Amino acid sequence: MTAQIHSTESGLRAWLTAETPHSRGQARMGRVYLGWLAFARNRLAMIGLGIVLLLVLMAALAPLLAPYDPYTQDLSQRLLPPSAAHWLGTDAFGRDILSRILYGSRLTLMIVALVAVTAPVAGLLIGTVAGYLGGWVDAVLMRVTDIFLAFPKLILALAFVSALGPGIENAIIAIAITSWPPYARIARAETITIRKSDFISAARLQGASTPRIILGHVVPLCSSSLIVRVTLDMAGIILTAAGLGFLGLGAQPPAPEWGAMIATGRQYVLEQWWVATMPGIAIFVVSLGFNLLGDGLRDVLDPKGQ
Repeated sequence: MTAQIHSTESGLRAWLTAETPHSRGQARMGRVYLGWLAFARNRLAMIGLGIVLLLVLMAALAPLLAPYDPYTQDLSQRLLPPSAAHWLGTDAFGRDILSRILYGSRLTLMIVALVAVTAPVAGLLIGTVAGYLGGWVDAVLMRVTDIFLAFPKLILALAFVSALGPGIENAIIAIAITSWPPYARIARAETITIRKSDFISAARLQGASTPRIILGHVVPLCSSSLIVRVTLDMAGIILTAAGLGFLGLGAQPPAPEWGAMIATGRQYVLEQWWVATMPGIAIFVVSLGFNLLGDGLRDVLDPKGQ
């Protein structure tokens, strides 16, 4: 049985690494496999992947992992230091900090996921359209982009949240609105380098429309650079969301948002240090994980580095 399993694995590996693939599917799977091998050789990138997967598991299994209800207050247990009963201590309302961090991972993952599927897509479309059409379309879209880039992201997000009102939904909208310009710049630069390529000219001669060329040929070629940028930007998105929560403009109490937890614990930072330190460590570790993952993906997906 073991010999049969090894034989199957060897055959699959040979199929994936074949020098002359027999189909597009085999070629794609082979590229994915070789990319994974290159990624797996980067230990720091694997650590980052492990941290991100741990975040996903924490969010998915929070009800099972949390030892206490993150919202239940017990003033008789307030400001207890880390112990066997409360591994990370309790806050000023007697709530278990570990449970709140576990449930807070859900909010963090939701913010990251929603921003990641909105801002890069908008930036990709704006950048490819501007780069491919050029002329006045490029000038107008890039000047709008420059206006957004002229302001620090956090300051601009604060302005939008102040106008929309505090709340996690408005914070996500504000972060997405302020996050798309760098993606538009990258997509435009990539599009300018490929819009006069032979395969683009061939598609145009065959009668392909401009939207079809942009969506079918230009966008896929720009995606790899944006994937790397998105992964590297996740740490900044988390910090921006935590900053809004710290200022009271993000998730509202009693939601277990990490930035808001730091804000409530800052007045106890000298004596009950764990109240603000534990969610701060959570933000640091998750941000580090996304940065390490982004560095690994950049090494694999960036053709200039190969």
